[in-house]
Amino acid sequence: MYSTAAMQADPDLPAMVEPVGPRILKPGENCWRIEIASKASVLVDASDYFCHLEESLRKARRSILIVGWDFDGRIRLCPDREACDSPSLGNMLRSLVEERPDLEVRVLVWSTAVVHAPGAPLPLLFGTEWDDHPRIHVRLDTQHPIYGAHHQKIVCIDDTMAYAGGIDLTVERWDTNGHAETHPHRLNPDGSCYTPVHDIQMAVEGDAARALADLARERWWVATDEELGPAGACDRCWPERLDPDFIDMPVAIARTCPAWGKTTAVREVAALTADCLRAAKSLIYIEAQYLTAASIGEILGERLQEPNGPEIVVIMTRSSQGAMEQLVMGENRDRLIRKLRSLDAHGRLRIFYPVVPGAAGECEIHIHAKLIVVDDDFIRIGSSNLNNRSMGLDTECDLAVEAQGAATRRTIVRMRDRLVAEHLDVSPEDVARTFEAEGSLIRTIDALNRNPRGLRALDRVPEEGPTVPMIGTAIFDPDEPLDLMSILRGGTKGK
Repeated sequence: MYSTAAMQADPDLPAMVEPVGPRILKPGENCWRIEIASKASVLVDASDYFCHLEESLRKARRSILIVGWDFDGRIRLCPDREACDSPSLGNMLRSLVEERPDLEVRVLVWSTAVVHAPGAPLPLLFGTEWDDHPRIHVRLDTQHPIYGAHHQKIVCIDDTMAYAGGIDLTVERWDTNGHAETHPHRLNPDGSCYTPVHDIQMAVEGDAARALADLARERWWVATDEELGPAGACDRCWPERLDPDFIDMPVAIARTCPAWGKTTAVREVAALTADCLRAAKSLIYIEAQYLTAASIGEILGERLQEPNGPEIVVIMTRSSQGAMEQLVMGENRDRLIRKLRSLDAHGRLRIFYPVVPGAAGECEIHIHAKLIVVDDDFIRIGSSNLNNRSMGLDTECDLAVEAQGAATRRTIVRMRDRLVAEHLDVSPEDVARTFEAEGSLIRTIDALNRNPRGLRALDRVPEEGPTVPMIGTAIFDPDEPLDLMSILRGGTKGK
């Protein structure tokens, strides 16, 4: 699975001597491929991601391939800079192809984004000035089941650099780590403001980037019938100001793909999520937009009942966006949380939502991240939510790293400390020191959660009430493609 050279890239792992326990990652079972990233970094919040992405895009020479749930060429990746230095994304892509005769730009967007996603629909349907160029190709992906979504968020540049995670190149995504209630640059193209949003992306270089490019090209072929060849040898596009978190690190790619048209069913994300949660010894740390998947609830419930099982800390969004989301994702999340709390006999479950001070009280931060950290051994970042549809209906892509020695364990711990510190408005060093003293992330949060910006218990779920999903909502959050005849009978395919 790993070459000896890759295993020994970590100086703290001499010649396969240091054991890391049972391995979580299993290619062909819970991930597609494991490839070496010559460099890899975790990018927290879109301001961090977008500024590094812009630098990488400006280094492109042959290929920029973007696949996403939504796309809006009006956004500026660096709104804190002058427009002449950082123009709108669409205009920047147009200028790049005009400057570089060998560069092709391809953008693939979920077709239903034109009515469901926040970006502007008309440019996706009818085109606009920036994409009126023979080497810029914008296509809508219609190859998905009824109510299924193409949900991957991937950017590949010259087959040498790739970004994947939870952040689409669209409106209402840019924010800084500060997540202030208002920010002069956190604006939509029409000048309207939006609420603070927290998200995570991952950058990879080398073989891992080429593998993501293979995945993106495959999706382009599924959606358009056009086969794309490799970009060929190009210079590196790694941003100069981005310090890598990992060097020569094996990175796994896990997918969800429904059986539809040219594609067969792939459920690697579901398998990897289950395997990593079952492998936890002392701590599961989750950042999630949604939590409705019955399979995930079952595993978490089992872990909570174990006498010496792991602590489970979940950071998630409190308020749903819109009536339908509240009905399907909000209400069913509350029911699942109620069930988990009833099983928490040992007091090891905490579910929080983050807030910052606001003019009229506390302002909630929208959690759009999709992250799992297990102990100090494993981190998974991607597009998949902890809802049913991400397990088998939507098209997803997650990246995962499993520690290879003491150095990579320390890196994973630093990432977790950084995220917790951001939510508590303290330093990562404060989190590390307190965790060392307390031996518990729950007690660490309790000890440091004293600032106006911090974490609040998800208190909207009363103890009494139903613990099973609402009748009928499986149509909107199924774990596999819907069958019309089965819907008429009141269920979903295979139920």
